[in-house]
Amino acid sequence: MTIRDRIRDFRRVRASALAPHPDNWRTHPLRQRAVLAGLLAEIGFAGALLARELPDGTLQLVDGHLRAETAADAVVPVLVTDLTDAEAATVLATYDPVAALAGADAAALDAVLRGALTGSDVVAGLLADLAGAAGPPTPAAPAGPPPERYQVLIDFDSEPDQAAWLARLTAEGLRCRSLIS
Repeated sequence: MTIRDRIRDFRRVRASALAPHPDNWRTHPLRQRAVLAGLLAEIGFAGALLARELPDGTLQLVDGHLRAETAADAVVPVLVTDLTDAEAATVLATYDPVAALAGADAAALDAVLRGALTGSDVVAGLLADLAGAAGPPTPAAPAGPPPERYQVLIDFDSEPDQAAWLARLTAEGLRCRSLIS
């Protein structure tokens, strides 16, 4: 499998200059806002926001909307991609949910939590919640080759045609995904 590198640049940009993605679907409750503000105040930025450059040069956020909003007056680290509209929508829809699919190794989390220090009550509350929610370790994936899969690839002349067929086949109960090449 060949994996493309879609990062085209790293920039430091004033957060208020970043355009939010109009289709951002994530909401940010008060507790999340407070924990993020506590982490930014205590640690600062330890990761970059993700954006794409529009034809007019504007940087449009794909990930990091709350960080940009929280630190609007700050200059923030930004990874600039060359994602298309459709690819940006796919990343916007899947970036956080893919991370949420991860399991937890209770022993490893316990070790990390023992080393984590904070002076923020809201961050300490999140760490306490994590300590209580770790549960048993995630079982290892079974050994052996992955099961066989049979696929059909259909080329379309337009994104709307692709989307219409994807919706139709999904409605019929088929497991489908769209690709852009």
